[in-house]
Amino acid sequence: MPNTKFDAKSFNPEAFKYMVGRIPNLKMNELRKSRALAGNPDIKSVFANQNGTSYARIAMRGLLDGDVVNYDGQTDIAATSTKTYEQGVVVVGRAKAWTERDFSHDITGGVDFMENIAQQVAEYWEGVDQDTILDILTGVFAMTGEKNLEFVTNHTHDVSAVGDGLMTATTLNTGCNKACGANKKKFTLVFMHSDVSTNLENLRLLEYLKYTDKDGVTRDLGIATWNGKVVVIDDSMPVDTTGDVPVYTTYVLGNGAISYENIGAKVPYEMARDPKTNGGQDTLYTRQRKCFAPFGLSYEKTNQATLSPTSAELQNGANWTLVHSGEAEAEQRSYINHKAIPIARILTKG
Repeated sequence: MPNTKFDAKSFNPEAFKYMVGRIPNLKMNELRKSRALAGNPDIKSVFANQNGTSYARIAMRGLLDGDVVNYDGQTDIAATSTKTYEQGVVVVGRAKAWTERDFSHDITGGVDFMENIAQQVAEYWEGVDQDTILDILTGVFAMTGEKNLEFVTNHTHDVSAVGDGLMTATTLNTGCNKACGANKKKFTLVFMHSDVSTNLENLRLLEYLKYTDKDGVTRDLGIATWNGKVVVIDDSMPVDTTGDVPVYTTYVLGNGAISYENIGAKVPYEMARDPKTNGGQDTLYTRQRKCFAPFGLSYEKTNQATLSPTSAELQNGANWTLVHSGEAEAEQRSYINHKAIPIARILTKG
């Protein structure tokens, strides 16, 4: 059958892209279903219209404000205008390659390594995307400056020194209320470490989702729900081990917390044939460029060395700020209300 052999001459990148695309991206799908990730037409448009751009600033319209005056036939009506805010957004480019030897095909009786790799590529990039989101969240909560610290303080619920320091049935609701007040209803997704989820399992607060594959095998997704919120359990969640007892970070996200657009690469998948090395081998090269932009938070590109930020640069709080109106003097700026940002973290001992 044409275009099924795993070598450079018969490799069909479109067919491979389709094969990867039909493998369920389980965690990313749950992120989208929770509506924490949301498409942003402004981001899509700015990068589509500026070919090759890796960084852009998009406008956010300001809300109406100002005090009303007494309508008594004597008092002049004072007029104010809305301010325009700017949000910096950056494209994160990542690449990876894998090599398979001809000999592996020969000694396994013709195992289809193309299908095997396609199955794993989808999950691999799913993990990369999640790591990027976690890098961004780390950077956001490392911000400094008066208004930025107002966000960091109010959107952090630290119970690690309260009682036994564990998550309880009320911790999530209290943390969401501290962050956003009446806007807490927007929270839909929780990222947590398995040590934290184990405690909640023991309290019988979690209910696991299941997935049935094409062979009819049903298995747990490692994804649960808690009070109607999707819970993604992953041991890549931050754990601070500098003290006597580990402190775990749990992130809580709401509807539209992070704008997401797949900007794309010119050649996302391609093969290279090396007939000499190891008796012959093929290498699959993969590339992606994606934009993850947290609502109400601007990536300022203050410390970035190349056209794509590294993980360390995304984690650098100096690169992030609350969206504001952009005046040169900080005291003249209007900042977005931090309660409008459905992003929070909870710190516990487990």
